Amino acid sequence: MENQTIVYKFVLAGLSDLPSLQFPLFMVFLLIYLITLCGNLLILLLIFTDSHLHTPMYFFLGTLACLDMSYSSVTVPRMLFDLLRERKIIFMGACITQIYFFVLFIESETSVLAVMSYDRYIAICRPLHYMQIMTWNVCVQLISGVLLFSTICSLVHTLFLSELTFCHLNILHSFFCDLPQLLEVSCSDTFISVLLIFLLGMLYGVGIVGVTFYPYIPIITTVLKITSKHMRSKAFSTCSSHLTVVFIFYTTIFFNYFRSNANDHLVEDKVASVVFAILTPSLNPVIYSLRNQELKLSLRRALRKLASKQ
Repeated sequence: MENQTIVYKFVLAGLSDLPSLQFPLFMVFLLIYLITLCGNLLILLLIFTDSHLHTPMYFFLGTLACLDMSYSSVTVPRMLFDLLRERKIIFMGACITQIYFFVLFIESETSVLAVMSYDRYIAICRPLHYMQIMTWNVCVQLISGVLLFSTICSLVHTLFLSELTFCHLNILHSFFCDLPQLLEVSCSDTFISVLLIFLLGMLYGVGIVGVTFYPYIPIITTVLKITSKHMRSKAFSTCSSHLTVVFIFYTTIFFNYFRSNANDHLVEDKVASVVFAILTPSLNPVIYSLRNQELKLSLRRALRKLASKQ
């Protein structure tokens, strides 16, 4: 350690080394980011303005839309800024801050998806008691608990990360600061941080995945017993949109973090990071808009009101 120079900044490799690709990539990802913001803001606007959507289900969907915009905004604006300059340098404080908020919003989103599964279970399997169980106080308490727990987990990760020393190979082969990559370039002993990630990942992951997927066993059983084709179709439509979002989200998480980070996989790792951090939050509003009949009706009502005023 005495002969090594401690560094306080990192160089982000970015998406491409070719100068000719920088501006086209900037335009493509700017468009995707604007789609993410506009799509999720549209969902929020419909939920706020349409009294038909003032239900616990759409309260959670609105929270999901906020989280999609948030974790996309942690990485994309910085990436767009870096695409317009030659040297992509980020200081350690900014890097750790980016990791803190990225982990916070990702863990919050996984928890909200689990809460939405529980909400669908109560709505379909115990419809007569739905409003007694899923009161607004319960909804607010669930979301508050999710945000508090995610904040603590993210804070623990970044506190241990801030204690590490970085003194060599300060190049991060990505377009944003990610926890595993930062641990790789540290010259400190990262055993505690890696063990913490593993233990919290197992505890958090197994619990959240179980809460997310287990309710669908009784949900599917109950839906198959519904005699009305219209009610069965409505239930399947609502659940399929949620399951599609869950499947895409967890697939990109596992593909992004549970694979080798060897140098011969750098291109695949960057593609996985782009899908996980940028594309996924832009797909969620599209999926819910296409599969959710109530959102479609709400959008039509809003367009009719707008047309009548003009």
